[in-house]
Amino acid sequence: MESDFKVEIISPEKIIFSDNVKMITFPSYEGDMSILKGHISIITFLRPGIIKVHKSDQNTIDFFVEDGTVEYFNDSLVILSASAINLKDITKEFLEHLSREAQEQLKKENITDQERYILNHKLDTIKEKEFKLS
Repeated sequence: MESDFKVEIISPEKIIFSDNVKMITFPSYEGDMSILKGHISIITFLRPGIIKVHKSDQNTIDFFVEDGTVEYFNDSLVILSASAINLKDITKEFLEHLSREAQEQLKKENITDQERYILNHKLDTIKEKEFKLS
C-alpha cells in the first residue's frame, strides 16, 4: 500500500474509476506515459488509445479513451474524459462504428494534420482492439 497513489477517471456524467493503484499507463501526445507514486507533477492531454490501470492486487483494468486531460499532483492523478470506456464494456459493433466514423472523417478534403494524427491513432487503437475481440 505504501507505493500506491489515488487515481480517478471522471466523465461529465460520473466517476468511471476511483481507487488506489500501483501504476497507470496512458496515451499522451508525447507518447505513452506511465506514472508511479512520487512522479513529478504533470498536466497533459490524452490522445486516442488505452489507459492501463495496474491495481495493488496485481489485476489490470483497461479503458479505451479518445481524448481528455490528465493531471498528476501530490500523488493524486485525475483523468477527465468524456470518452473513457472500460474495455470489458466495448462491443465489436461499437468499435466498427467508431472505425467507420473515423475513416469517413479522414476522407474529408479540408482535414488538418492534427485531426489526421488523432484519427489515425484512433484507428490504430481500434484495429488492435478488434483483433483481440475476434
